[in-house]
Amino acid sequence: MARPDKAASVAELTDKFRSSNAAVLTEYRGLTVAQLKQLRRSLGENAQYAVVKNTLTKIAANEAGISTLDDQFAGPTAVAFITGDPVESAKSLRDFAKENPNLIIKGGVLDGKALSADEIKKLADLESREVLLAKLAGAFKAKQSQAAALFQAPLSKFVRTAEALRAKQAEQGGAGTPAPAEAEAAE
Repeated sequence: MARPDKAASVAELTDKFRSSNAAVLTEYRGLTVAQLKQLRRSLGENAQYAVVKNTLTKIAANEAGISTLDDQFAGPTAVAFITGDPVESAKSLRDFAKENPNLIIKGGVLDGKALSADEIKKLADLESREVLLAKLAGAFKAKQSQAAALFQAPLSKFVRTAEALRAKQAEQGGAGTPAPAEAEAAE
């Protein structure tokens, strides 16, 4: 029979897996308590970094419907449960791992899809959500400006052509040939 404290830990981890957009598994062997504290601060409010027991976490992941991480629960494991922008948290983990080679990114899961360590590093190379949205908005604005210019082009071309014809007729009218309006008035 399972002990109540272990059952509570599994339930808590299961809730974290279900409520997170992403989870990244890391090996923290060799990091000091101060370095772990620094890592937690660098992740910010969008992620929780928790040192976990492999067996309990494996059970919790399976209960949450994530079975792709089973082979990564070996050695000392900590999980970053990401509730905000996964790109921002992946960048924080990557940058911290560059400064502290003892932190090893094992893999993770993003919206139910398993990610390898290399895929998490590629995710970290993406621009943040805000930057991507700003670029998308700029692209939409540019397309709208192009469409407006395209719709105005025939009208402005017509106006320029009419003005050129009027100027040409005025020149010809001044040389002895009556302009169409003068010809109608003469009749």
